[in-house]
Amino acid sequence: MTRTVWKPQPKQAAFMARTEDEVFFGGAAGGGKSDAIVIEALRQVHVPNYRGLILRKTYKNLTELIDKSQYYYPQAFPKARYNGTMHEWRFPSGAKIRFGNVRDTTYKIDYQGMQYDYIGFDELTHFTFDQYSYISGRNRPSGPGTKCYVRATGNPGGIGHGWVKDRFVTRAEPLTTFRNELEVELPDGSRKKLVKTGCFVPSMVFDNKYLLENDPNYLAQLASLPEAEKRAMLYGDWNSFSGQVFREFRDLPQHYKDREWTHVIEPFPIPKHWQIIRSFDWGFHHPFSVGWWAVDETGCMYRIRELYGCVPGSPNTGVEWPDQKIAREILRIESEDPNIVGHQITGIADPAIGLDKDTGYGAAANMAQEGVYFQKAMNSRIKGKMQFHYRLAFNSEGHPMMQVFKTCVNFIRQIPALVYSEIDVEDIDTKQEDHIYDEARYAICSRMISAPRKDPEEIRYSEPDDPLNMIRDKDRTKYLSY
Repeated sequence: MTRTVWKPQPKQAAFMARTEDEVFFGGAAGGGKSDAIVIEALRQVHVPNYRGLILRKTYKNLTELIDKSQYYYPQAFPKARYNGTMHEWRFPSGAKIRFGNVRDTTYKIDYQGMQYDYIGFDELTHFTFDQYSYISGRNRPSGPGTKCYVRATGNPGGIGHGWVKDRFVTRAEPLTTFRNELEVELPDGSRKKLVKTGCFVPSMVFDNKYLLENDPNYLAQLASLPEAEKRAMLYGDWNSFSGQVFREFRDLPQHYKDREWTHVIEPFPIPKHWQIIRSFDWGFHHPFSVGWWAVDETGCMYRIRELYGCVPGSPNTGVEWPDQKIAREILRIESEDPNIVGHQITGIADPAIGLDKDTGYGAAANMAQEGVYFQKAMNSRIKGKMQFHYRLAFNSEGHPMMQVFKTCVNFIRQIPALVYSEIDVEDIDTKQEDHIYDEARYAICSRMISAPRKDPEEIRYSEPDDPLNMIRDKDRTKYLSY
């Protein structure tokens, strides 16, 4: 009689039944995601040349997955053997499943030249996009008879929150296939179109009936978490999470036109007497960022235009434009955008581009040759972060001191996704995609303001009674995992 070692619950089965190249199983805590990623690795162990890889960011966290494998694998394959030194299972067919972690400085050396038919990332939001893309590039056949694919799990929050949300969560409706269309140039000069597919499978603790039966108090534990963490861990809310720096940022489409209780607004004509500030954060291998800000009579700043030098579909990867090309594009925008033409423009930039020392070299000098000039920005990171908080705070009438045109999509994507550094706990984590934040920080620090007189937490938003603070996301419910 055949004994069942493990049986997937409905949402786990939905995840494991997907056939796309990349699938992300994510959302709230307790959904059975880690079990699924470990069991899925067994699908092809009957093929002698099959090679699987299961990853966590740190070895300390990896041990939890190894423990799961040591419970399930021997029951399903009694002759399978685990090598504790190599962190690797070998199966009777000759197939292997390896457990690995990713060290920030050496991961490319650790996985260079490797090939894995299956790659599973557990807690994907702990990885940078560079780490994910590089290691996913090792997803190739180890021999005949295997299917190559990547699977991942994770919760909201962490250094990778922003890119994971963009790549999977908001890309398409849950359980819907999306397509990444690519093009490569062949040796004969012709071009070939390629397609890689992906999918997001939402996960919630309510999907895991076994956990709730074995630990009835688990729901209470999640419900007792601080509000931001509770929304992420209990409801799978990708707009609120632990470690989020600018929790006060609001994007409320229902208030775009009246500009109340929201930081994102409809574009409007800028009066000719308002000053324009152009802020700049230089980048080459990583993206550069240019932002144009209009300043009204009260000192409120409006981000009205942006230019972000990032390769489409590759977060934190720069377009590698020379300084002169950036300058020429800035001049083109300033000569064509009706909200900028005819205004007095003040350029503000990181002193590191050559503004701290007048050497005649560097990005500042190169751009000056094209007629684009900058002043030295105040570059205190902590003061700049606090100025961000001050400007994002709403007054009693629902008006902040900083708002953003809805067309500035990169700012809207990046700022809410920023997380705190684990080393310098008062600053953001600089390993994430933070170039727009730095650029915007230069602008707002050129117009410093005092802290709000009233604690922003004491100001109640003028919305209907909403004890779970869910109203602000009523136009985004498709991104919540329920």
